[in-house]
Formats: sequence, structure tokens, C-alpha cells
Amino acid sequence: QVQLVESGGGLVQPGGSLRLSCAASGSILSIRSMNWYRQAPGKQRELVASITSGDDTNYLDSVKGRFTISRDNAKSTLYLQMNSLKAEDTAVYLCNARSLLRTGWYNYWGQGTQVTVSS
Repeated sequence: QVQLVESGGGLVQPGGSLRLSCAASGSILSIRSMNWYRQAPGKQRELVASITSGDDTNYLDSVKGRFTISRDNAKSTLYLQMNSLKAEDTAVYLCNARSLLRTGWYNYWGQGTQVTVSS
């Protein structure tokens, strides 16, 4: 089992910045990749950024150059630095971990944190 707790969301003006954090606990050695998803009202959940255990990263096209995913292994924490925020970035952001255990692959989710970009 992996537990994930997000923090750092809030209200920010267009062009502003926020940093989201996701603290992981439990069977963290089983984690093979960590990801940030977002879901806006009436829209499907989409993958925003991902980072593998080998530190390979990938981003949604619309956030490339503005968002940066990173992690601090010593703190078992995942981050998402979001700069130049736009109104269309408004969503609930969810942390996800994909783990490989003896019994197979598992997905774990945090509770989500609201990001609202508005003037």
C-alpha cells in the first residue's frame, strides 16, 4: 500500500505560480512512476506530468515549458512547479503512483488539491 497526500493548491492570478507537493508513505520502494493528473469540471481526467524511477519526465503539450515535475527521494515527496498559470489550468490536481508488487501493478491516488487561476 502507498498513501499519497497532496498540498499546495489555491487561488492564483493568471501569470502566477504555484508549487504542488505530494508526500508518499508506505511501500514507496515499489513505486515505478509518479504522476500528476488534473480534472476540470465536465472534463475527463488528463495526465499532466510524469516522472519515472529513472527520472525520465513527460509533460502534457499544453504545459510544456511552464510546469516542472520533480521529486525529493529523501523526503519521499513529488512536486509540480507551475509557472505562467492560465485560466485553463484550473482543475483539481491529483497525485498518482504506479507500483509494482509481487501480485502485479497497482495505482494509488491522493485526495486531490484544487488549483484555481482567476483574476
